[in-house]
Amino acid sequence: MYLILDWDGTVTVRDTLWMLLERFGDREVFERMEGALGATHTHREVMEAEMATITAPLEEAVAFLVAAVEIRAGFRRVAERFRPLVLSSSFHETIEPVLAREGVEVELVANRIDAKPDGWRVLWADEAPCPECGELCKRRALPRGRPLVYVGDGYSDRCAALAADRVFARGALAGYLSSRGAAFEPFEDFDDVAAALT
Repeated sequence: MYLILDWDGTVTVRDTLWMLLERFGDREVFERMEGALGATHTHREVMEAEMATITAPLEEAVAFLVAAVEIRAGFRRVAERFRPLVLSSSFHETIEPVLAREGVEVELVANRIDAKPDGWRVLWADEAPCPECGELCKRRALPRGRPLVYVGDGYSDRCAALAADRVFARGALAGYLSSRGAAFEPFEDFDDVAAALT
């Protein structure tokens, strides 16, 4: 079994990109683009437009996250027991300092950010659209060859979750999977996930 964890809203209680946008970005652009996600704009278009509104130095943004991010209960225990892959649409530069704060080491696949003073630029880990959904999505980064357990909560988890053998979902991902008639198990924290995997 290979355990795959989304980062924002899954490992973290609140989406760290939303936290950054609320603190350092343009709220009007953020609200407008979130409303367009999946309707008139792709995930890539939304991410790039939103991140371009952040002009804060990376060090300031990271310090804010390290001070403010709350990790979902049970994460350390799950990380030590199952050695998961964290598969995120967020950024190495903003995730790794929070993992270091927690003293947790995991395999991480994420994008990178070029924190330019005139607006942050997303450096995508994989520029090729997914053949299933047509977006820059997480499915292409899923490990091959063993049963996959996926844990997620949001839009960027949809395609990858549909490719997994077993899914734990909450939030918007749970709603999406329900609408598709796709099986999933609800969770509140990682102790729920660990208990179900025992």
